Amino acid sequence: MTTKQVKQLDRVIIRFAGDSGDGMQLTGDRFTQETASFGNDLSTLPNFPAEIRAPQGTLPGVSSFQVHFADHDILTPGDAPDVLVAMNPAALRANLGDLPKGATVIVDTADFTKRNLAKAGYDADPLAEDSTVLADYHVHPVDLTQMTVESVKEFGLSRKDASRAKNMFALGLLSWMYGRPTEGTVGFLQRRFAKVPDIRDANVAAFKAGWFFGETTEAFAVQYEVKPAVMPAGTYRNITGNLALSYGLVAGGVQSGLPIFLGSYPITPASDILHELSKHKRFGVTTLQAEDEIAGIGAALGASFAGSLGVTTTSGPGVALKSETIGLAVMTELPLVVVDVQRGGPSTGLPTKTEQADLLQAMFGRNGEAPVPIVAPQSPSDCFEAAVEAVRIAVTYRTPVMLLSDGYLANGSEPWRIPDLDELPTVDPAFATVPDDGSEFLPYSRDEETLARPWAIPGTPGLEHRIGGLEKADGSGNISYDPANHDLMVRTRAAKVERIAASLPPLEVDDPSGEAKVLVLGWGSTFGPIGAAIRQVRRAGHEVAQVHLRHLNPFPRDLGEILQRYDRVLVPEMNLGQLALLVRARYLVDAVGFNQVNGMPIKAADLADAIMNLIEETTR
Repeated sequence: MTTKQVKQLDRVIIRFAGDSGDGMQLTGDRFTQETASFGNDLSTLPNFPAEIRAPQGTLPGVSSFQVHFADHDILTPGDAPDVLVAMNPAALRANLGDLPKGATVIVDTADFTKRNLAKAGYDADPLAEDSTVLADYHVHPVDLTQMTVESVKEFGLSRKDASRAKNMFALGLLSWMYGRPTEGTVGFLQRRFAKVPDIRDANVAAFKAGWFFGETTEAFAVQYEVKPAVMPAGTYRNITGNLALSYGLVAGGVQSGLPIFLGSYPITPASDILHELSKHKRFGVTTLQAEDEIAGIGAALGASFAGSLGVTTTSGPGVALKSETIGLAVMTELPLVVVDVQRGGPSTGLPTKTEQADLLQAMFGRNGEAPVPIVAPQSPSDCFEAAVEAVRIAVTYRTPVMLLSDGYLANGSEPWRIPDLDELPTVDPAFATVPDDGSEFLPYSRDEETLARPWAIPGTPGLEHRIGGLEKADGSGNISYDPANHDLMVRTRAAKVERIAASLPPLEVDDPSGEAKVLVLGWGSTFGPIGAAIRQVRRAGHEVAQVHLRHLNPFPRDLGEILQRYDRVLVPEMNLGQLALLVRARYLVDAVGFNQVNGMPIKAADLADAIMNLIEETTR
């Protein structure tokens, strides 16, 4: 056996890429799960076509999964892969432009036929000896497909079925290269294909064959080691944003003592929340897959009227359809959580690509004066806490709440420390009770601190009241067309949302020296790229500060004072400047935007350059 050199690394970025039928998402997910169990910190970026099955071997049909893992705390899936595993010419061509010089490229040569090369837009084979296409990279051409077929020959599968296990061969090879555990994947395959023994055994055999190939071949002379990361004590699991958000909604229901009712219509990239919540009936969760977006939110609001916590999930196009019912929730002042997992728009747009361009829609996308609180998570694991916070606000202040996640957070994953129950806030629904003095129940009377109205369960004797979409009379809730009353109710509902700011903790300002002149202000999933960019800038010897917003309406009370401390404010967003617009209008601050709308997360290196340029401007 060849003696292998073991090289120590502190971090690695790997991208698996192939046709949308090659199982790249499964491969990446299994590599991620084993990396999480090994104890590395990690961050992932799945990327797949919107088409259910794009033409095989074409650029639009390429699916990829990127995982960044390290022996220290990391914040993003990485700007550029150190290793690309390409299963066909289209996967190579679609991803080659993202690679830095010197990157490792492992290519399955089986599909490099003249026909497939033409599909991918290659005039000549990039793997040929006289080609310069791959001259800047360390290339390993490997016939993964043929080796897979040979390794599973004993199971009597057709060549087509046998070759489908090539993703497991590739996973085995990469697992060997980076010292990933194997027991979890073997167990996973045995469970997943338990009903089809030949397929089960073939996938296990292909996975093991890939491992042994790496261990014995001279083509890969180096094995790499990335030690576990040092993390705070606790119980961890790998989690995606949609899963964390689902658990947060369940936790919010438990902590408030309320049954959860989800009324939803499937839409990418939010559908996984519906799938997950349907599994948790034992926690008092009821799910309804409605016939459309309007029916989904209508049922959810009805559930809130009846004393449950109504939740509806969607993406940007669905928010547009739900807007009238969100306005009805504002008018009736009932708790409702509206989850918008943002994607590229407008209209149907880019269903599988990420964007954060629904902020202004969340802020103003209803007729009339209909303000709603807005909460945004900053990472996949933070989706849990953001969901719990959305429940707290909705129940305490009797209002619909917009929770703005996005496709990057929804599908990406990272380690999550499972919290203890005593770390979670207790939320008191404080249902209305019949007045002790025998006076008339007033459904639109107000709590002095929160301005929330009573939440009365329908059918309770003594709590009978009217509800509906026409303007309410102050106190009684009767229909009112009085101009002065309408002005009062509009201002009261706005003041109620503003009262939420009193319950928010002070903002955390990351400014170690206190001497920074540039502040980077972010929200949502830009947290990772901003943090990584700031690390780069500080390593270069410059001072820069960071503030990240979870609450976008109302803004935290100390935001204005913080903004005034700095000469320049940079606002990175995956839109054309929506938070920057709000900050400029509210605080008269000349915020500078760093804007990107290409369906992908912002790259830390690009953002670091922009920060450096702004710092230089302040020192001229």
